[in-house]
Amino acid sequence: MWLAKVYVLTSGKGGVGKTTLAANLGTAMALKGERVALIDADIGLKNLDVVMGLENRIVYTLIDVANGKVHVFDALVRHKQLKNLSLLPASQIATKEMISPDDMKRIIGEMKERFDYIFVDCPAGIERGFRNAVAGADEALIVTTPELPAITDADRVIGLLENMGFEDDKIHLIVNRFKAHMVRNGDMLNIDDIKSALSIEVMGIVPDSEEVIISTNKGVPLSLNGADGRMNKILDGIVRRLEGEDVPIPNLNDLAEKNSLWNVIKSLFRHR
Repeated sequence: MWLAKVYVLTSGKGGVGKTTLAANLGTAMALKGERVALIDADIGLKNLDVVMGLENRIVYTLIDVANGKVHVFDALVRHKQLKNLSLLPASQIATKEMISPDDMKRIIGEMKERFDYIFVDCPAGIERGFRNAVAGADEALIVTTPELPAITDADRVIGLLENMGFEDDKIHLIVNRFKAHMVRNGDMLNIDDIKSALSIEVMGIVPDSEEVIISTNKGVPLSLNGADGRMNKILDGIVRRLEGEDVPIPNLNDLAEKNSLWNVIKSLFRHR
C-alpha cells in the first residue's frame, strides 16, 4: 500500500515565503492528479487558509483533532476547485504548547493512507512549533532567501534536523525570491554561494515575482489564477523533482526578470 510522502517546509527565519510556497506546491501537485493535503502547523498565527482562499470554510482545526474532539477527516477542508486538495487548518486562538510532536505523528499517520503527498507548513523559530511540524515528516524542504540572516538560520535548522535523525538525502533546499539584478550588483548572494554555505541539494530556485504577491492577496494559488507561465513551469519542475523525476533546474538566465539585459545576466557568471 502506498503511504503519503510527507514534506515539512521549514526555515528557522520567518518571512521567507514558506506558506505561499506550501500552497503553490500543494496546488501544483494536485493539478497532476495526486491526492494532496496541506497542514498548517503555525498554531496561533495561521495563514495557509487565507493563502488558499479557504478561511471561511473552516469548522474544525488541528487543535480539535489533537484534543480528540473530531477525527482528522472531519476537520479537513477541501479546496473549492481541486477536490483532491485538502487543508488541515491551524487555530488562531490556541498556542503551540496545546499540541505535541506525538499528536502530530498520530494525526499524520492517520492521514497517510488517504493521500499521496502531505506538506506541513512549519512556523518560524526552532522551538516547540518547529518540533511539532517536523515530527511526522519524511523529508524536509528548507526554504531560504538569498540573504545572510535567512541562510544562517537555515544552516542552524539543517543541523537540528540532522540531530533529529534526518539523513542528508532527506533534506533539500529551495531558494525563494531570487533577484538576478541584485546578485549582479553584489547585493544578494548567488546560488553557488548558498550551495557552498549549506551543502545540501537544491530542489528549486524561485525568482521574485509580482505574480506571487497578486495571487496571495487574491487567495488563489499561482497555478489556478492564470499567472505567469514561467512561474508555473518553475513550480511544476520542483513538484516533478519531488516525485523523483530527473528534471534539470533552469539556469540563472531563465530566472532573470523579463526586462533584464543579456549583459546583466552574463555578469553573474563573470563574478563566480
